[in-house]
Amino acid sequence: MAEASEAKPFDGKNRAVYADWTRHTIRYRDLDPNDHVNNGSINQFFEDGRVHFRNARMGAATLTGFAIARFDATYLSVLNYPGEVDIGTGVIRIGRSSYVLGQGVFSGERCIATAEVVTVLFDPATSKSRPLPDELRAVLEGALIRAS
Repeated sequence: MAEASEAKPFDGKNRAVYADWTRHTIRYRDLDPNDHVNNGSINQFFEDGRVHFRNARMGAATLTGFAIARFDATYLSVLNYPGEVDIGTGVIRIGRSSYVLGQGVFSGERCIATAEVVTVLFDPATSKSRPLPDELRAVLEGALIRAS
């Protein structure tokens, strides 16, 4: 990844930093044998947050040519059924051909998990990374994580 733009401090446990939000209902099938929400389901909440971010911020013209290069999640607290979660998403850094999203899954004010996700833009014909277009860069800049 190329040198990123000026990074702001990222506190994924702070609800106030996120630019975009979506909400999901915890399903019974999300539970593991310990009656806790499974980490795979929490990862699905993160994906739902990224899809919501993409659809709400980036538009239909930018749905292809992206690949996740790294997904790093930290699980902080147990989550139980029934309930709802809020998923916050924002941009931590913007590089030449990639960007890093910061995400948090919350139950009320309690942070359940955080994630950092590196996404790379690539040319589908060559499978090589390509620079982020200026219009996409502007959208990403508009969703930069606010310092806490």
